[in-house]
Amino acid sequence: MSDKISYKTTGTCCNLMNVEIENDIIKDVEFIGGCNGNLQGIRNLIKGLNIEEVKGKLKGTSCNGKPTSCPDQLAMCLLEYKQKKLAQAK
Repeated sequence: MSDKISYKTTGTCCNLMNVEIENDIIKDVEFIGGCNGNLQGIRNLIKGLNIEEVKGKLKGTSCNGKPTSCPDQLAMCLLEYKQKKLAQAK
């Protein structure tokens, strides 16, 4: 069974991310707003990957001098997801 999460971004053109995760594997992601071509490319690249791998590659990415970016916000979304899953397991 997969988990579907929505994450409201901050500091980016993308306003919202809807992510589907199953067994720590990203099944799909939808970006609302932002640079469509770039975000569709990211979507295609990360589908099927483990969330830890994606977090590690995307965390800390900046955009045009801003302290965050859509990839960084996706990493934050995945981090928040993992923290909630760990808290539920306790």
